[in-house]
Amino acid sequence: MGAYLLRRLALMLPTLFGIILINFVVVQFAPGGPVEQAISELRGRGGSALERVTGSSGGEVRAADPTLRGAQGIDPAIVEEIKRAFGFDKPAHVRFWDMLKGYLRFDLGQSLFRGRPVAELVWEKLPVSVSLGLWSTLIIYLVSIPLGIRKAVRDGSRFDLWTSAVVLVGYAIPGFLFAILLVVLFAGGSFVQWFPLRGLLSSGLENASFAVRATDYLWHMVLPTLALIIGGFASLTMLTKNSFLEEINKQYVVTARAKGAGEQRVLYGHVFRNAMLLIIAGFPAAFIGILFTGALLVEIIFSLDGLGLLGFDAAIRRDYPLMFGTLYIFTLLGLVMQIVGDFTYTLVDPRIDFESRG
Repeated sequence: MGAYLLRRLALMLPTLFGIILINFVVVQFAPGGPVEQAISELRGRGGSALERVTGSSGGEVRAADPTLRGAQGIDPAIVEEIKRAFGFDKPAHVRFWDMLKGYLRFDLGQSLFRGRPVAELVWEKLPVSVSLGLWSTLIIYLVSIPLGIRKAVRDGSRFDLWTSAVVLVGYAIPGFLFAILLVVLFAGGSFVQWFPLRGLLSSGLENASFAVRATDYLWHMVLPTLALIIGGFASLTMLTKNSFLEEINKQYVVTARAKGAGEQRVLYGHVFRNAMLLIIAGFPAAFIGILFTGALLVEIIFSLDGLGLLGFDAAIRRDYPLMFGTLYIFTLLGLVMQIVGDFTYTLVDPRIDFESRG
């Protein structure tokens, strides 16, 4: 397993490099970069905006830089000062290599518009997204796996039919729409306000006891977690059911029953390990998927300032250090979790040997 691990770790570097390079090249052709964003803000707010962006006090506003549409009417010297402040006075390939050298030291740079280190911003927002991803994934697995096994055992029964209808209806409802419904019903929208709507902890509880803060935290997590998990039951439940049905119909199960093994022994002693291989090993990937792609609208609706909202704001404002810093963290975590998923395969079924793979 050690040699396989070293091979996977060695492949992470070119994979990271390729993903960052492709996104960097694509972004260079996207209109409305950070320089144009700063110039637009300067035109809208006057000299004070320039002082905030470049640290200088503005001058006479005259001509435009023809390469920047939003710079019309701005002194070219001011435009050049903004470029220097954001590092855009250097060629693209120089900026790319400088960024990569910083990433090797886990120096993600400085946010252009927030004025704070990117690593500090990511670390600050991480607990919100991890909370959503972890609780949602755990609840989905804890409910879907027993439900899928039960549906497989009672395949074709009334229980199987009505549970399939329920989970498929939940799958058809978009998560953000269900989140809005929860806010309207239970968070002071039009009916009752049983649950809080903002953040992970109520104001004034910073110095409260651990039990009080933990209870308040769990109370804040109820509605966002429900909004995320409502559509996640269907796919995992049906995958579990189909996996068990496939294994139940195999010859080794027929043989075990013929030898007099009880149903529980057959189901959980023989079928479970083989049927759950794909499902349990997919837990890391499912967690990463919910953590980085499924929570954006839920974070916005419930006013949770997490990584999804941070990345969205960075893309809207063209905050390139923040965009590529979060991309680097997301990609690195995704690659690591893929390796964790491979190790999970060996834990579920020790017969799997990755060392024998070429």
